[in-house]
Amino acid sequence: MADSADLPETGSPQTAAAAEPAAEDRRAARERTRLARSARRFAEAHGGSAEGQIAYLGARGHRLVLVGADGAWGDLVASDRALAEAAAREAGVELREEFDGEMAAGVVTGPYEWSRMAGSQLGGPAEGPGHPGATADPARDAG
Repeated sequence: MADSADLPETGSPQTAAAAEPAAEDRRAARERTRLARSARRFAEAHGGSAEGQIAYLGARGHRLVLVGADGAWGDLVASDRALAEAAAREAGVELREEFDGEMAAGVVTGPYEWSRMAGSQLGGPAEGPGHPGATADPARDAG
């Protein structure tokens, strides 16, 4: 039987330090599971499979861009690259090193995306009162 002097006190720095990584691990596991579930659902909804590419976003984390077998695309944001990679593996998403021409060729871009890219030039949604095509009439700029 261990002497009570050998056991760490409840609430001691040792106990708190040991609990911190465990909480961080649980948080990372929840994030990985959530990302994997979303990626899997995306693949199932868009032809049964998807490929992806991970890009660094800065302090926000990493972006996992997904392209479904039917050409639909979407993205997820992970707090770090390792989580994005683990989630993609768990979801069965094939990862690519780059968003290259072959991957881009598989993307189907619809009217919504084209209008967003063109902005107000082709009647797309206005980007707010300060956007380059804005007028003095907020009702006209509303979209």
